[in-house]
Amino acid sequence: MTPQIPRKRRHIEDIHCPVEAVFARIGGKWKALIILRLLVRTRRFNELLRSLKGCTQRMLTNQLRELEHDGIVHREVYHQVPPKVEYSLTQKGRDMRPIIRAACEWGQIHVDGAQPDFEKMLETAI
Repeated sequence: MTPQIPRKRRHIEDIHCPVEAVFARIGGKWKALIILRLLVRTRRFNELLRSLKGCTQRMLTNQLRELEHDGIVHREVYHQVPPKVEYSLTQKGRDMRPIIRAACEWGQIHVDGAQPDFEKMLETAI
């Protein structure tokens, strides 16, 4: 078994395969779901956390940091009391809509019980 390369080091290395490049940035259980929810609208941390059943606060924090590092998510901090932080997609993140749509369409065909309509799924993304 090869040792896991730390995330920061992986991003420095050249990735020549476009599929590898995509999954290096949005692979894993939560990132695509975070992107899906942010496609609908800008959200605050706890709103995202509540909508991702089973995702821990630590995991969401790490995933958002990685997405922000990759230029997919924008983190806006409002200096007020209490502090307010909102997450939204950058243009790079919004450009992932066709990828999320393709995953949805694949799921509609190959996964029993999957939501039958991408737009409906966006509407119901809590």
